[in-house]
Amino acid sequence: MKFLEFIKDKLLSIVLIIFALFTIEIFLMIYNFGTMIKIYIPIVIIVTYFIGIIIEFYNKKTYYKNVTEQLEELEQQYLITEIIQKPNFIEGRILTEILQEINKSMIENVNYYKHIQEEYKEYIELWIHEVKIPIATSKLIIENNKNSIMKSIDEEIDKIEDYTEQALFYARSNTVEKDYVIRKVQLKEIVNSVIKKNKNQLIAENIKVNINDIEREIYVDSKWIIFILNQIIINSIKYSKDTNKKIDINSKEMKDKVILYINDNGIGIKKGEITRVFEKGFTGTNGRIRGKKSTGIGLYLSKKLCDKLGLGLELNSIENEGTELRIVFPKGSFYNI
Repeated sequence: MKFLEFIKDKLLSIVLIIFALFTIEIFLMIYNFGTMIKIYIPIVIIVTYFIGIIIEFYNKKTYYKNVTEQLEELEQQYLITEIIQKPNFIEGRILTEILQEINKSMIENVNYYKHIQEEYKEYIELWIHEVKIPIATSKLIIENNKNSIMKSIDEEIDKIEDYTEQALFYARSNTVEKDYVIRKVQLKEIVNSVIKKNKNQLIAENIKVNINDIEREIYVDSKWIIFILNQIIINSIKYSKDTNKKIDINSKEMKDKVILYINDNGIGIKKGEITRVFEKGFTGTNGRIRGKKSTGIGLYLSKKLCDKLGLGLELNSIENEGTELRIVFPKGSFYNI
């Protein structure tokens, strides 16, 4: 708040004071008061008025400065109405009460939509769990009636299962902390479970998997990291070349972290698109022209979950040569407990 702006806001009252002084001077002249009185009265009025303006300016400037500083310090700025003190001037008190009512209404509105979102999330999770039953039953029927047609159906059911799992983890991605338990797990077991999960597709696509030096311990929630790694392997399968297909998996342990490397010799990613692969819905040129029907969700969701779980997810790729993804498992203070 600048003093000149404050004075401009008081322009009407200043004009009225000047008019009042002019009127008083006329009456003093009519009744023939002494010169000292004619000078003293307007000076007292003007000085008193401007002292009042200066005090008012200082009080308001101090108050709004404190409010601005508190607002800048707050991460969730809408909470400002919970901490600001009531001002000692009437406009400020009225404004504060209005803001508090607005904030109360906003919180009620947010809670309403939050409740709707939570109900929808619960429904999605329930639906996914229910749909897993016919998927499992279908796979059992296929297992007992093996032939070329059933094999093709099994491959499609595997895709359905992957998509339903992706939907489940997407629904839970904003509340990871409610369903995340850190435990010591063997990296080899995690990798093997993901490869086993995708064995049919790997065999069908004739992709060779080379696994080396992954006998390491990591501290993570196995359920979440299996999902993340599964999304990466699915992408490697989807964007493999036509011949000599392979996926190399290995790891490296450092002082403060363990890094899991997943390398493929697939079609790779265009240089200008590498920085966008973790964006939601981004499919890239290859996802469109090769007819892979990519959703652009897998890597986006993997990156989002890694960020929430405190893991690193990095990617390098050269078009027509292959892609390398790295999952970084930090060693926290709990690592050696």
